[in-house]
Amino acid sequence: MESWKGNRTPSNPQEGYYVGLMNACGYRTKDLEKPVIGIVNSFTDVNPGHRAFKELVGYVKEGVWAAGGTPAEFNVPAPCDGMAQGEGMHFILPSRDLIAGSIQAMASAHGFDGLVFLCSCDKIVPGMLMAAAALNKPCMFLTAGSMLPYEADEGTYVTPDLKESIGQRNIDAISEETFTRFRENICFSCGTCSMYGTANTMGVFAEVIGLCPIDSTTMLFCSSAKYKQARDVGERIVTLTKEGVRFSDIVTEASLKNGLRHVAATGGSTNAQLHICALARVMGIPMDLAAFDEIQRDVPCVAKFKPSSKFNMYDYYKAGGVGATMKAIERYLDPDARLATGGTVGEFLARFRRRIDPEIIHTADEPLYPDGCFAVLHGNLAPGGCIVKKSGVVPEMFHHRGPAVCFDSEDDLRAAMTEKSIKPGDVLVIRYEGPKGGPGMREMSIPAAMLVGMGLHTSCAMVTDGRYSGATRGPCIGHVSPEAWDGGPIAAVRDGDMIEIDIDRHTIHLEVSDEEIAERLGHIKHPVHPAPGVLGAYRKAVDSVNEGCTWLYGKEE
Repeated sequence: MESWKGNRTPSNPQEGYYVGLMNACGYRTKDLEKPVIGIVNSFTDVNPGHRAFKELVGYVKEGVWAAGGTPAEFNVPAPCDGMAQGEGMHFILPSRDLIAGSIQAMASAHGFDGLVFLCSCDKIVPGMLMAAAALNKPCMFLTAGSMLPYEADEGTYVTPDLKESIGQRNIDAISEETFTRFRENICFSCGTCSMYGTANTMGVFAEVIGLCPIDSTTMLFCSSAKYKQARDVGERIVTLTKEGVRFSDIVTEASLKNGLRHVAATGGSTNAQLHICALARVMGIPMDLAAFDEIQRDVPCVAKFKPSSKFNMYDYYKAGGVGATMKAIERYLDPDARLATGGTVGEFLARFRRRIDPEIIHTADEPLYPDGCFAVLHGNLAPGGCIVKKSGVVPEMFHHRGPAVCFDSEDDLRAAMTEKSIKPGDVLVIRYEGPKGGPGMREMSIPAAMLVGMGLHTSCAMVTDGRYSGATRGPCIGHVSPEAWDGGPIAAVRDGDMIEIDIDRHTIHLEVSDEEIAERLGHIKHPVHPAPGVLGAYRKAVDSVNEGCTWLYGKEE
């Protein structure tokens, strides 16, 4: 192996300005002769999934120093989807590309030799993955670990139970006293919410594609193993940097397919479609909704977790963790894909010895579903397709036909639900919430949870050109394409129109003739959905949902 050469040469007089300014920060000149490792920290006081990084980053730095590197920390935003429900949600999906762009700018400007990404939540993990791909430097990821579940006399609760309790309180199914106790205790500690929402889906995805230590995401945030893991990551990134092992040496098209197949096998979030397609685009790999579906649809679903089952993330860890679910679908994974921790997927699985709980993690021969957790539907209501997490839908709602009840925003839907005007059998159509129409493609997380809490998820369906949280269950169909703002047929739906959904047949049909749909679309006027500041730029630049809603990447001619 050739001797390591950094991105900067401190002994070069031309680097004097850099050396001087780094000395002002407390770095010694001899420190700058070592690999300088940028540590991208998404710590914030106002997000439980990221608050733990305030302490955890110190252990990463210790590992970097111990291995002969020099750690250099900087920070990026980390908004919490749960706290951003409603108006704040307009900014959440746009923040993904902003996070990626800010990291690319900082890391390129300062010329770091390698990078460690500390991330946990819904848009931060994919944003950092996109940045890592764009930078193509030696890199590793570390997530904060999962939140402690709330143990109460009635049972064990985690975050989606709190959201569903909003609907229960709305119909007086629980008392105000119980609701207050849930609000104050269900989100029990720091760490990512203990459910298989987008945050944990993408954290586990980062593990399977090779960038993050296995079980980083499912272990408890406060475990001693997490601190030791952080030191290991700090040491390992120095080795990767000295060896010149870049992002593209670890993450390939085969790696992406491994990650996507594992998401489908474990009941992951529908938001994975947006983020994996966006990451593929940054990497220059063609992948749209149709390709996403083709890769995932034949992989058996061997596990599912809160809110689609009673099992939380710590249950997942105790049942064997990510290694166990990878082992269960081993024949669907490329064994030659590399891991940043060392070796290949095949070598890791060959030595995997943890006990697997068969109640939680099934085999590929006896799966929960034979063909993945997602269903991509097509029809005259969604010519470009739409998606549902079928592993979160009760079997009796795999086929549903009902009258449309239309809303031109999530806010209108919430008002109707609060007034209890939703009836069993309805198909709730929420439009103008797509990437451009929202703008920002808000998730219908609270309304979907309220539907469950009100007991309507076994008789009502929801259809939107927006999206849903990974913590959503029930017949919630999102990503309808084309979106209403672009003249998609969803804009032509009227109250009382019959809509038929057939998840087994992968169809969604509006019982209105093509001629009538075209005639209606000719008279449509957009509702007033303001797009101030960054949202205006997003509306102008964002690509379709099928390609992942990128707006800062994939534009270069």
